[in-house]
Amino acid sequence: MEIKSNVSLLPYNTFGIDVKCRSFVDVQSVDEFLELQSNKVFQDNQRLILGGGSNLLFTKDFDGLVVKNTMMGIEIVKDEKTYVLVKANAGVVWHEFVLWCIEKGFAGVENLSLIPGQVGASPMQNIGAYGVEIKDVCASVEAIHLLTGERVTFTNNECAFGYRESVFKHKYAGEFMITSVTFCLTKEPHFKIDYGDIKQTLADMQVFDLTLKAVSDAVIKIRSSKLPNPKVLGNAGSFFKNPVVSHQKAEELLNRNPVMPNYPVQDGVKIPAGWLIEQCGWKGKVVGHTGAHKSQALVLVNYGNATGNEIYQLALDIKQSVLDKFGVEINPEVNVV
Repeated sequence: MEIKSNVSLLPYNTFGIDVKCRSFVDVQSVDEFLELQSNKVFQDNQRLILGGGSNLLFTKDFDGLVVKNTMMGIEIVKDEKTYVLVKANAGVVWHEFVLWCIEKGFAGVENLSLIPGQVGASPMQNIGAYGVEIKDVCASVEAIHLLTGERVTFTNNECAFGYRESVFKHKYAGEFMITSVTFCLTKEPHFKIDYGDIKQTLADMQVFDLTLKAVSDAVIKIRSSKLPNPKVLGNAGSFFKNPVVSHQKAEELLNRNPVMPNYPVQDGVKIPAGWLIEQCGWKGKVVGHTGAHKSQALVLVNYGNATGNEIYQLALDIKQSVLDKFGVEINPEVNVV
């Protein structure tokens, strides 16, 4: 385990922002992390735990220690007649984990195919897509307290999952490093294909016998058509969360915008942020070195040499325009550092 100095973070964030950190270390195991905790560099600096860097926007150099979590490995910890418990370490690439589950015939995460990032970030963000969220499949999360070194296991309830939220983003923000996640997956699939374009895409693909792989392939096809590849065009996927408004506010908006997509949820009505942004004229608009993507207004992109501040200013301008036009506040899903 080597602590490096003055390291560029360009290869470690999907926005492709060229900033540096004072110190950088790659941690491949729990033992290495526990060893790191006793190091003066760890103790005396602010710390940033970095996974796949797919949900981060760097606006400046990081004057501290970046800890890159590359803890690998997947194992079946319980195998029952109808379900399995699968433990994946935090450094495993999320999509590779999904493909592993599909190959084994374990159902529950196929709708989450091609989401960027690593397993460790999945409960933190409560990642979700096409009617499925991590809260639906997460059994427990193992983490280490950054200051005390205490190893803690959080149950699903203790994670306090919400829409793109968890206890790790608020109550315990910056206090823990997630080391592994255990998932409860079923051996008998209950396919969810009524969300988004999955059903139509399956029909276009002439799929008549549903399989885990077919659903995954459909999701991959949809995401690939709508979302730019960050290796080609810097981005962090959806920049904003879909806002949830009151039923009264939704009714008011629908009276003025009858075609507005809307989805009743437990605490109100969810409105697609991408639709709101598109109505404000941002879709495909280029501002300097950045802009909202031509196929999905929810995705802010780096067209080359954009600074983090440029992208953040664009986000603030978009947020303000949606507020001005609709009276609805949209908030970032991406973490701004």
